[in-house]
Parts: sequence; structure tokens; C-alpha cells
Amino acid sequence: MNFKEQIDPVKLPQHIAIIMDGNGRWAKKQGLMRIRGHEKGAKAVRDVVEGSAEIGVPNLTLYAFSTENWNRPKVEVDTLMKLLVSSLKKEITTLQENDIKLKAIGCIETLPKKARRELEEVIKKTSGNSRMTLTLALSYGSREELTHVVKEIAEKVASGEISAKAIDESVINKHLYTQNLPDVDLMIRTSGEQRISNFLLWQLAYAELYFSEILWPDYRKEDLFEAIYNYQNRERRFGKTSEQLS
Repeated sequence: MNFKEQIDPVKLPQHIAIIMDGNGRWAKKQGLMRIRGHEKGAKAVRDVVEGSAEIGVPNLTLYAFSTENWNRPKVEVDTLMKLLVSSLKKEITTLQENDIKLKAIGCIETLPKKARRELEEVIKKTSGNSRMTLTLALSYGSREELTHVVKEIAEKVASGEISAKAIDESVINKHLYTQNLPDVDLMIRTSGEQRISNFLLWQLAYAELYFSEILWPDYRKEDLFEAIYNYQNRERRFGKTSEQLS
């Protein structure tokens, strides 16, 4: 079945978030070092990003490196940071050709200086692009984000800038790392794991969750199209009944 042809362009998710899982297991199955899985995973990123832009998805967020990932063996973390730098250098052409704007969320200041510098350069170079916004979640953890939000709002309440009674969802949204992005409509996780792993907890409130058995290095745009087709064939009720929607 050609899922791309079955997708309704009017009902596209406005924000897709992906937990790219399975690089290490892919490498192990091939008898390779874990880093080879991460390198292969970078090719999957390119394919899925191009596929998203191709069909008109306006916002794509990729969980690239979590706050918990810093606890992995140092050699793997160092290699991942080097891979981040090299990937950004390689993909700038792809981003420009596809009119894609790059952004990043998370504790970016904890990244190595070289990675931060390269990231900031690509973000600056693509800032004028408008076809799609690609957001990389780097050194990101949703609990850390929400803690940051609470502290920031508390400071503004203490200074009198915000009234405690005025705090509502819109105020919280304005203080999130994703303040300029809509809530997630579709969250995809690869590798068969079925959890959200501290990813966009607030933004996923009403997202449709889609879990794929495919390991990330083998994930392609056709798999993305299948997930979107599945999404479009679900009933999104947002707390209402089916009768109310009809």
C-alpha cells in the first residue's frame, strides 16, 4: 500500500515529535559497535526530515539527546557529540535546499563548545527558511524543562511582573522551550519500546502515540507516511464523546 498517496494533506499533523530509538540494538544485531548504529541513524534522520517537508508537515521535533543520556559511557557520549557536529555540517545543504529552519531546545549550554558553535551557526544560517521547522531536543528532559518554567514564573510572581492568580495554561506555554511551537499532534517512537521517556510531557497532553517495531536506523519516510496515515484514521476527541464530534 502506498501510504503517501492515502494521506489527506488537509488533515496533516501540525507537529510531529519522534523518539529515535534503537541505534544501539541495531548495531548489536549487526555485530557492530554502538556508534555505528548512531551513524546509520543519522541517515534515517535525513530521510524522515525530507519526507516530512515533502508532504507539508510544518513542525518536526526529534529527541536527539536527553539529559539522562549524559550518564552513558563517556566514550559513547563524546562520539555522539562529534557525530552531532559532523552531521550539522553535512546537513546544512539539505536544510537549505528544502527550506527548513533549524531550532534546538534543552540545556544547550551543557553541550561541548564546538557542538554549540556549530549548532548556533546552522540555526543562524537557516533562520530565514519557512517551509518547515525542525527542532532538535538536545540535552533535553521534560522534567528539567518544567522545573525551569516553575522557577521562571515564580521569580516573575515574586517581582510583581505576574500575578499568581493570572497563571494559566497560556502563561505556562509562554515559558516552555517550545513556546513558539504548537502542541504535538503525533508522537512516534521506534524500536518497539512503548514509553515517552521524559519527552515533551506537557506538549504531549493530547498527542496520538504511535509505536513502531522498526529500529531507528532502518526507519524511512515510507514508515513515517504509514504513521501519519494511521494518525489520520483515528478519532481525536479531546475529552468529548464521538456523538459530540459528529
